[in-house]
Amino acid sequence: MFIHKISSRKASLPLLLTIFLLPVLASLAEAASVPSPSDAPLELALLTQPNGAVMTADTINPEGLTTPSLWWAKENSENKLLDNWIAYPTNEEEPARVDLIVNQQIWNLLDYLERYDFVNRLGSSARKDGYNVRVFNYQQNLLATYTCNFVTSPTSCRIQMNNQNRLRLLRSL
Repeated sequence: MFIHKISSRKASLPLLLTIFLLPVLASLAEAASVPSPSDAPLELALLTQPNGAVMTADTINPEGLTTPSLWWAKENSENKLLDNWIAYPTNEEEPARVDLIVNQQIWNLLDYLERYDFVNRLGSSARKDGYNVRVFNYQQNLLATYTCNFVTSPTSCRIQMNNQNRLRLLRSL
């Protein structure tokens, strides 16, 4: 009888591991399908001297709306936090991306969840136009990213926040 209990425990261990590890493995597989954020440097000079393919918050298209359409977000709810952006079109090396430049003083006032919400809302908006998002301050510190795999259907995306943001959340708990 003792031997029977041991063999049934051996059979249940793989089952338990599967039950507990399946969500973790699924999450890892999904994260693996999303490319890493661009490691291209932030080009702040483009804010004052944009080239023909790059759009900023100050770029006006006389033919109609340009993408990504972040002007509404800047002029309304994000006016104090979102200071400017630089949108880069798709090229041979990487998909289109938009670099958001935030007001560091306002960003510092937000807790982790408020920052995450900001990144998620603007990332979701940019995703509709096929853009990945990176969030910077004027010191060119990368604060967060919203990166998608636009080849998969449905599009899979991942938000990454820098560790400083997480530490603030843990201290507040």
